[in-house]
Parts: sequence; C-alpha cells; structure tokens
Amino acid sequence: MKRAFKKVAGITATLALAASMALTGCASGSSEPGSSSDAGRTDVQLQIFAANSLSKAMEEVQTLYTERTGVTFADTQYEASGTLNEMLGGGAYADVLITASKGTMDKAEEAGYIDDATRFDMFTNELVVVSALDSALQDVTLEDIASGDYTLAVGDANVPAGNYAKQSLSTTVPPCWISADGKVGKDAAGTDGTFDGTPLEGKVTEGSSVGNVCNYANTGDVDLAMVYSSDVYRFGNVKQVGVTPADTHKAIVYPAAVCADSTAAQAAEDFLDWAFTSEDAIKIWQEWGFELA
Repeated sequence: MKRAFKKVAGITATLALAASMALTGCASGSSEPGSSSDAGRTDVQLQIFAANSLSKAMEEVQTLYTERTGVTFADTQYEASGTLNEMLGGGAYADVLITASKGTMDKAEEAGYIDDATRFDMFTNELVVVSALDSALQDVTLEDIASGDYTLAVGDANVPAGNYAKQSLSTTVPPCWISADGKVGKDAAGTDGTFDGTPLEGKVTEGSSVGNVCNYANTGDVDLAMVYSSDVYRFGNVKQVGVTPADTHKAIVYPAAVCADSTAAQAAEDFLDWAFTSEDAIKIWQEWGFELA
C-alpha cells in the first residue's frame, strides 16, 4: 500500500488516540516526537539525500526534529536530483531520498535505490521567471522569452527545474527548445534536446543547480532565469517577474521515500511521517515556499 493511503490511516488513528487520552486523563501514550515512545531512538543518526531547493527549509526541520526526539542527522547531501541518483548508484549510503521530480524518483525506484512501499509525494512547487532585484522587467511571459530579446538561465539535464523549464519552452511558437525525440510540453522529458535553431540559440546559460541559475540572474549575467517559486524565498537575491503556465510542463512534485539499504528504516519513516504531518514542520515548509502535496 502506498504511503499516501497509510498517512490518512495514521492521522485518523492518531486523532482517535488523542481523543481517548483526553477522556481517560492518560498522558503517557502521546505520539508527539520526544515522548516516551521515542526514547529508544535518541542514538539514531539519519543520512538524508535531498534536492538542492530543499536545503534551507530542511535544515530548520531537522533542527526542530532533533530538539524533539534526539535523533540527529549526518551531513545532509543537497544536490540536483539526478546527481543524488548517481551518488546512490555509485554506492553512497542514505536513509531518505527526496527528489524534485517524479521522473528522478521513478529512476531511483527502477534501480532499486528505494523501498517503493514508502514512496509518496511530499511537496508541490511552481516554476517561475526571475530577474535581478534592480531589473525593470515585469510580467514576463513565455511569449516574451520566445521573442529572443532576452538572455536566459535554466538548469542542466540533472536539474529537475531545468527539465520543467525546457518542457515549457518547447511549447512556444516558434519553440525555444527542441526535444531530441520531438515531444513537446508535458510529453517531453526535458533532458535531451537543443536550443540551436530557436530564438534562444546562443542566449541560454545552463546551471548545475538552481542556486547557480538564480545567481546568473542576480549578477546580471542573464536577463532572466527559470527556477522554483521556493528559490525566491531561499536565495532572496532575485525577484519574481513571471509564472510559467502549469499546463506547459509536468506537475512539479517532490517524491520522498526510505532508501532500500537504510539500516534505520523505521526511524527514517518516522521522520518523514513527522515532517509531513507536524504542524510545526508544515509551517517551516510553507515559510520557505513549499506546499504539501
């Protein structure tokens, strides 16, 4: 059974338990992290592999979880989602994987890197157009980008935000990006293709992370960049000047799962459960521009 259904049942059970405790005056069975039920987990250290765009929010969530439970975290790896898969394929160890696209998690599942029974969609996001803070640009559309009047930064093939951007750019008239297999928009992978022969030929800079992409806009190296809405909160050195229509690219979701080789699988699952359902954790995610799926 997939995690999405397990969570509903778990939340219902938690509410029922809380009601029962209130009636009986019992305070010992709380499921809140840090209670006696977590006493045996204080020596656990979890290794998280997470998409670059989650770094600031995840750091705050992890700090709070450590305060509540005693569970600590190793040096969390924040990389492009494709790079995280490459690391796992190379033998790197992780307890939890959170990617910034369904496609990269599909590849992780196919390769056996995750326990697919624990997989669920954790966050959603928007693809936006940004520019430098002192830029006069505003209300920028895909049609404006397709005019060829502006230079642009997007993520490379390993960066899901770049894949989504290329999917969107393939829908303009004329197309600004051409998929190697001829597919357009949601049907395109957004990985193999070219800007050559389009209005953006010679005008696109590809970054190895969304942080690099934002920096190209911030420094004025390019006029515009396409990143997640959460990146505007995270980096704070660019301003949003447009929103990419959701129907021009695949839905932006961040799937999460416990890794197949985790030696602390239950603790990893407990952390994901808490991060997805705790009001305090949800508040942190939202402050950094993420919405729960």
